[in-house]
Amino acid sequence: MTFSPCFLIPIYNHKDSIGNTLASIAEFDLPCVVVDDGGDEPTKAVLAALEQQYEWVRVIALPQNSGKGAACREGFLWAIENGFTHALQIDADGQHNPHDIPALLAAAKNSPDALVSGCPVYNDSVPRSRLYGRYITHFWVWIETLSLQIKDSMCGFRAYPLGETGRLIRDGHIGERMDFDTDIMVRLYWRGVPVEFVPTAVNYPEDGVSNFDVWKDNLRISKMHTRLFFGMLLRSPILLWRKVFPKKPVSKDQHWASMEERGSAIGIKTLMTIYRWLGRWPFYIALWPVILYFYLSNANARQASHDFLQRVARHSNNPDSPTGMGASLRQFYEFGLSGLDKLAAWMGDIKYDRLIFPNRSLLLENISPTKGAILVSAHLGNVEACRGMAFGEAPVTINALVFTEHAQKFNHVLKSMNQDSDVNIIPLTDVSPATIVVLKEKIERGEVLVIVGDRTSVTAEGRVHYIDFLGKPAPIGQGPFIMAMLLGCPIFSLFGIRQGKEYHAKLDLLATSLQCPRSQREAKLKQVMAAYVANLEKYAVAYPLQWFNFYNFWQSDRVVRRQTEAE
Repeated sequence: MTFSPCFLIPIYNHKDSIGNTLASIAEFDLPCVVVDDGGDEPTKAVLAALEQQYEWVRVIALPQNSGKGAACREGFLWAIENGFTHALQIDADGQHNPHDIPALLAAAKNSPDALVSGCPVYNDSVPRSRLYGRYITHFWVWIETLSLQIKDSMCGFRAYPLGETGRLIRDGHIGERMDFDTDIMVRLYWRGVPVEFVPTAVNYPEDGVSNFDVWKDNLRISKMHTRLFFGMLLRSPILLWRKVFPKKPVSKDQHWASMEERGSAIGIKTLMTIYRWLGRWPFYIALWPVILYFYLSNANARQASHDFLQRVARHSNNPDSPTGMGASLRQFYEFGLSGLDKLAAWMGDIKYDRLIFPNRSLLLENISPTKGAILVSAHLGNVEACRGMAFGEAPVTINALVFTEHAQKFNHVLKSMNQDSDVNIIPLTDVSPATIVVLKEKIERGEVLVIVGDRTSVTAEGRVHYIDFLGKPAPIGQGPFIMAMLLGCPIFSLFGIRQGKEYHAKLDLLATSLQCPRSQREAKLKQVMAAYVANLEKYAVAYPLQWFNFYNFWQSDRVVRRQTEAE
């Protein structure tokens, strides 16, 4: 994502200094949102005049004084809605040094996922009481994070990454007054957001207006530290784990296939042993700590989940669409349950009557003993469960075309539970002419090939079309559709959606054949791929918690990224 920052200035009755503050940042040519925290009429008049003077300034007025945190929250939401990636917060009273803004912006651009904060270098203007109070706060913050990484949590001169900041303010309560700066920094640190510091000179003007209420704000800060301390106790295992085993940096835009498979075969097999001998409910209970661990330890997957759920909610305009940390955690848990159902179906523990397949006749009408079909699925729902259940009664041989190297642990467990489980699993790590010959023979025997269409090719970079998905173009691999064109067979979309205790097979015919004159092939390919993505979007919006692509689905294909970087 392109680095796109804006300024954020919360203000409460600093009418005499805000003009100079805006003048000092005008040279950076960045939009600025000024949030008036219920100020008096003279301040409102000054802000109205400044908004007219500077076309890059937008003033938002809160109806009543709600505190610095509340003002910043409104500013963050405005920045997110307007497509900015970062908000550089600066105080209205002129105590922050605008000459340090380039250093802050450069650090934020270099580390776009980090919270970049000024680390104050004070002159003699700093009140002694403020200085001593900071030392006390430093001590408590080090305890609350179990780390010395945060050098200063009270400086309001910061560049916030709006992705994780937006999720935080939507998911939980953040201090709304003078407890805001420390509260949000600690909570972002808890979420795995890196914190970086840039030295900055801080000046306290002699005629400056302070909104700090000695008694009320000190009480709020004391309550905040109490909450954060007990929050630390709950998170201490994860915080200590991060210190002992620091996470290796991972690019958010890496290809899905380069992500190391999570978990261990022993762990998966242990869960399946619990299921086999004790049943489903003990499995459900044992699954929660496993899912919680992966949720807390995998920041990239967690961010992808949050981003997807937010995008679905915006695209569908459905206020009931699940979002937030609770919904994201349920999405991870649904993923765990889908793993159980995959294995249970292959083991014969899920009976065929639990599969609702209203369009099964549509499939049978388009295949014959001499002509099979391709079913294009996705990491949405659980097509494996449908496939496993279909073996029992369907008079059709079904072949799963999978990236087995990327699911080696799962397949190892599958084979240990059922020696015949991989009879019809065909690896696709290298699609050669010999592979096409084998697949054509299967189609000519009336067999069905099942392949996912929501992952770009590991070996054929650049073989994608960009198709609108949830309001943004996403790279969709051409492979399954070119395969249908070469094999001359019907192609369907198929998604196995869990509804209560049943699985519903959502089958739609995309084309009876993709064979056509050479001049029409590209248009035909795009048409069928667009139909597949339309079906994928329809069911993803209807069942967002069953979306199991835990990476940035909209990231550019590697070939496009290399071309963009070269330009």
